[in-house]
Amino acid sequence: MSLLRSLIFYVAFYGGTAVLVLLAMVALALSPKRLPAIVRNWSRWHRFCLRLAGIKVRELGSRATQPVLYAVRHESFFEAIDLPVLLDQPVVFAKIELFSIPGWGRAARTYGAVPVAREEGAKALRSMVAQARAFSSTGRPLVIFPEGTRVPHGRQVPLQSGFAGLYKLLGLPVVPVAVNSGPLYHRRIKRPGTITLQFGEPIEPGLPRAEIEARVTQAINALNQA
Repeated sequence: MSLLRSLIFYVAFYGGTAVLVLLAMVALALSPKRLPAIVRNWSRWHRFCLRLAGIKVRELGSRATQPVLYAVRHESFFEAIDLPVLLDQPVVFAKIELFSIPGWGRAARTYGAVPVAREEGAKALRSMVAQARAFSSTGRPLVIFPEGTRVPHGRQVPLQSGFAGLYKLLGLPVVPVAVNSGPLYHRRIKRPGTITLQFGEPIEPGLPRAEIEARVTQAINALNQA
């Protein structure tokens, strides 16, 4: 049954994705302001298709009402696809290599994303902060995957060093988000069940590096053994 549900999920999701990608390309050429709505509808379509695979999504806790930096646990592609429906037009810090992908890079910059150049040092960090502040000033939430890559469920890794630098320079509260998508989503054959997204309490700005990293690590791993 899981195999059949997974096949239905893939056909439905990628079929719908193909249509929405075409619409996004048209929007980029003719009406870029329509792109955020298309991206959000793609994310909504993904949630609908998850139900075809027997997967429900549950949200716990509250979103922030002020500008914040969301620090999201990363276990599978689920988190990245779900962000546009989870939050209101989020601005994601993404690997700079992704921006060189034809079509995707232009769409990401038009929608609003901040390229992360890990090897370019302080100059790149200042550029990231300037872009992030510009987006945040409009009320859009900022999102980072502080682990830097997908991490298997049940495993805990140190946060990337750039996270603490962004936290310090942005001066924003951090809202950690725990996720347990790995056991159900991070595989070719999806497993039925419930993926939980848990918003933690906001963590105030200005904490020492060791403290902010420890608190965020603990909070984003709150569902790690669930």
